[in-house]
Formats: sequence, structure tokens, C-alpha cells
Amino acid sequence: MEKLLQNFAPITLDEMSGIRLMNRTDTKFVTTKPKLSQLLMMASDDYYVQQIDGNPLAAYYTLYFDTPDCQMYHVHEAGHTNRQKLRIRSYVDSHLDYLEVKTKNNHGRTKKQRISLHDFTPGCLSAIDLGSAQYADFLGQALHYDAATMQPQLENRFDRITLVNKGKTERLTIDLNLRFHNVVTGDYRFMGDIVIIELKRDGLVPSPILAMLRQLRIMPHGFSKYIIGSALTNPALHCNRLKPKLHDISSLLDSSRSNVVAIRPAKQVEIITSHSA
Repeated sequence: MEKLLQNFAPITLDEMSGIRLMNRTDTKFVTTKPKLSQLLMMASDDYYVQQIDGNPLAAYYTLYFDTPDCQMYHVHEAGHTNRQKLRIRSYVDSHLDYLEVKTKNNHGRTKKQRISLHDFTPGCLSAIDLGSAQYADFLGQALHYDAATMQPQLENRFDRITLVNKGKTERLTIDLNLRFHNVVTGDYRFMGDIVIIELKRDGLVPSPILAMLRQLRIMPHGFSKYIIGSALTNPALHCNRLKPKLHDISSLLDSSRSNVVAIRPAKQVEIITSHSA
């Protein structure tokens, strides 16, 4: 993957600062690493690749919060369009941490609000008290839930490639090596060759990547890391409406002849075929 990314002209994090897209439309696609390799070969003339200290792969950490009965999860799983997510997002290589509220309305628009965190260590679940006065103003305005009821539910880690079109009107994020850890059940899940691509743009500006995705038969496909990760690692959660998406993920894993590794609380490691997802 790194060799393919050498064909892209670089763009730095500072140069990316003007492309924030905080109020945007998002279109997600799910594919596999072999298909991603083809896409990168096609896109190198039309896109920059973001680099941090010369590295085009950036490590990310996310901690998702929800109510004890997972109201945010259930609202999404039930198909409601007005919904929220609450998370800590850590840009590991840049040492930047944010408390974020993502709100999606019934017009498909996503609004992200966030504040910086200080002295947060990824993986340290007790490092933040959302009920404290420090976060009261922000969460009181942005969050539709009682902040005092929020508790850690799911961690995930992944590596991200960020592409920017030459016109600097859109961002394409490509997430791979996706891993989930459920804080409640203790279950882990590594997603093998699965790749999540997200096209982020304000409105419907022209996008060079869309024709390439169609040519490779990579179709739009919803994939919420919190929702899918929770469904795969917490068997107590209702997931009937997610079964078609889980089946699609299994089919993609089959097509790439990949396996999903699950690590159970007893530290036993088993190789689970994609049909188990």
C-alpha cells in the first residue's frame, strides 16, 4: 500500500487546515484491500495524499460513549435519521484529542461539534468524566442526552489514508486495519481486509473519485463503526436491521479470502470465517 501511495503528490496537515467540511454530506463505501489497490492506481493523478512527518498512513483511536442501555445504538439500528454519536477521537500521530458530538439530521446532513481535550491518553477509559463542569457548557449545547448518563461502550483503532482532490473541494478518507474492543463485553474483533471509504464534501460538488468507484463496482454502503462494531462484539444488542449489512461484509471477506480474528475474554484466539460475522 505504501508503494502505491508514493505515486501521489503529498499535502501536509497545515495545507489541509482550510478543508474542514464541518457541515457536510458523507457517502460511505465498503470494499477490500485488493480493490483499494486498484482504486489508488487509478486516482494518483487527481488526488493529493496527506502526509504527517512523511507518513501517508495515520493511526486513529476512537472511544464511543452511550447510555447504559445503548440508546444511541438503538436509535440508529431502528433506522431513525435524526441521531447522534458521542466520542473521543484521537489523532495518535499528531497527539491531538477531541471530544466530539456528531449530529445527523433527516436531510442527510452531518454536523460535527468538538472541543480539544488535554492530557488524554488513548485507551485510558477513566481519564474523562463527562459529567464534570469542564464539559457542561459544550455537552449542554451539543448533546441531546444527559451527559451524566454517558459511559464508555466501544473502542476502535484503525489506520487512515486521506486523499484530497486537486481542486481541494473534497476529502476522501480510507480506513483499514480496523479493530474493535467492546468495553462492556470485553470482546475484540479484527476486520481483516475490510476497507471503509468515505467521501466528504459540502453539497454535491463534482467528485473525480465517483466514476472510478463505479468502474470498480464499489457501491455506496452505510457503515457506522460504532454500530457495526457494537453489533459484532455485543451479542445482547438487537441487530435484525443490520443483518443485510453484516451479510455484505461477510461476502466481501469471502471474496478476498480473508478471515476475521476474534479474541474472547478468556484470551483464547480463534479464527472465525466471515460467515460467523
